[in-house]
Amino acid sequence: MPPARASRFLDAARGRAVDRTPIWMMRQAGRSLPEYRKLRETHRLVDIVADPDLCAEVTLQPVRRFDVDAAVMFADIMLPLAGMGVGFELVEDVGPVIAEPIRTPAAVDRLCVPEGEEAAPQVIAAVRRVVAESPVPVICFSGAPFTLASYLIEGRPSRDFQLVKRFMYQEPQAFERLLAKLAAMAAGYLAAQVAAGAAAIQLFDSWVGALSLEDYEERVQPHTRAVFAATSGLGVPRIHFGTGTAGLLEAIAATGCDVVSLDWRVPLDAGWRRVGYDRGVQGNLDPAVLLGPPELVRSRTVDVLRRAGGRPGHIFNLGHGVLPETPLENLELLVETVHAA
Repeated sequence: MPPARASRFLDAARGRAVDRTPIWMMRQAGRSLPEYRKLRETHRLVDIVADPDLCAEVTLQPVRRFDVDAAVMFADIMLPLAGMGVGFELVEDVGPVIAEPIRTPAAVDRLCVPEGEEAAPQVIAAVRRVVAESPVPVICFSGAPFTLASYLIEGRPSRDFQLVKRFMYQEPQAFERLLAKLAAMAAGYLAAQVAAGAAAIQLFDSWVGALSLEDYEERVQPHTRAVFAATSGLGVPRIHFGTGTAGLLEAIAATGCDVVSLDWRVPLDAGWRRVGYDRGVQGNLDPAVLLGPPELVRSRTVDVLRRAGGRPGHIFNLGHGVLPETPLENLELLVETVHAA
């Protein structure tokens, strides 16, 4: 595998020509890996993310097993919220559960904005360990303001986002202050991860697809843009990730990110035209395809590459994360097919 300083992943993220299309997968660390499942027999998720050594070990497991072109930190987007004074629990098979959801302007005003590393010092320590050992570039990340606000207001994962939208409409000034605080935290947290050695950063706006274009542009986009503006001088590629974003692609591209991650609901060639060829794209195989037979995995992978057309700036990834039931053989086939194309 190429070292970080001569990485096809970093070259592609910067729009440069590469010898082979780079690939990494969201949630490549954990879930489907037997070595991770063995670790989970004796350690809870909360134990792993709290321990820099365990976190580093899980992050490096897929790098050792697969010929991926980047390592992505094993962490949770909720972790830096602890530095803002938020109590939460990572509940198995549920997700993050907030102890006291934000439902009033006063609750927004009580949130503090930690300085960089103070948001989640255990993650920064883990980043340093991974960077020291990884033969490929290390990707770090933060939750985006809207997605973090969704968890804070809803109190747990949601399907319809009624509570966060109601707060957005009924308390627009408080919602604005909340997203501004989250944007400031995210920018500092990302900068701290880069200082620890991260070679690229990704902003996860997982639930932004729940918004209309009007609400996104008026109420959310300015805060996402603020994160990318604050990180523009860090010297690393910056990726925007979201799902269900087919109606928002042009607005997302206007936030200032270097790479737009596309999910499987839009063909890669059509999505790239819409975000503009002046930036890269990441994606966009449906993770569920990896549950199918090998011939389907191969044909769908080749189709994504065909749509990319060999244009500089494509990073192969899934449209979302690896599903726990994914056969290892299909993950290996995916990586081999991308690199052989």
